[in-house]
Amino acid sequence: MTEDYPLRPFLPADTMALRDLFAQSIEELTGDDYDEDQRLAWAASAVDAEAFLNRLAGALTLIVQIDGEYLGFASLKDNKIIDMLFVHPEYAGEGIGSALVAALEKIAAARGTNEISVDASDTAVPFFAGRGYEPVRRNSVPLDDQWLSNTTMKKPLAAADKSSAPAAKPS
Repeated sequence: MTEDYPLRPFLPADTMALRDLFAQSIEELTGDDYDEDQRLAWAASAVDAEAFLNRLAGALTLIVQIDGEYLGFASLKDNKIIDMLFVHPEYAGEGIGSALVAALEKIAAARGTNEISVDASDTAVPFFAGRGYEPVRRNSVPLDDQWLSNTTMKKPLAAADKSSAPAAKPS
């Protein structure tokens, strides 16, 4: 498992491919935690392409794309909230999610954020716990005529130390 994946910022032209990846990830990776109606309601939240584009563009969204293939994406909202993290099912468990989250954490810390949070799906809770996130509260989110549970998790970030130059020694 590596965190060495090429990352790039979201472009509007990515919208349709990321919508497909979003839906495929929900359908194939969350079946143990959410029933079919819940997964369909969740995936349908991206049916409106313009709204999905605006959600991605309204945050700092990073993408892993290799040889034209989209492997995953993640968004940082308000410099302190991981709004979305989705990995293509064929590449789940290969470090793509870790690379994306590590990059978002690094950017948030460099911008002065002390703590980062995520409303993690039941599927993603173990992933975030493994990265040092602590559960804060359970949530029930209405989506169409379904209720989806998730867990708000938080992690303290070490602020980028601007005074890391060695102190001058007295002579």
